[in-house]
Amino acid sequence: MMLQQEAPDDYVVATGEAHSVLEFLDAAAVCCGVDWTKHVEIDARYFRPAEAHYLLGDARKAQAQPGWFPKVGFEELVGVMMENDLELARQEDTLIKAGHSLAVR
Repeated sequence: MMLQQEAPDDYVVATGEAHSVLEFLDAAAVCCGVDWTKHVEIDARYFRPAEAHYLLGDARKAQAQPGWFPKVGFEELVGVMMENDLELARQEDTLIKAGHSLAVR
């Protein structure tokens, strides 16, 4: 829809929902069936004092002009992301078990 507008323009694609990193970790952990608190360490030394603490995508322009609205919610999006990463991990594991070496990304 955005690519078929008469003139090119910039659009923000966003749900209009705000979620914290902790909420992302919670949702991702549910997908994997793990307790993220056993695998993630929070180190306050890496907090940035000038960092924006609240970010929210404003998709009103995309909704108004081309009529775009999000179809996937936060939990579903995290689920899609996790399934993709888990599938990549399964593929890498299969290759390693078959004796192949993997390039470090």
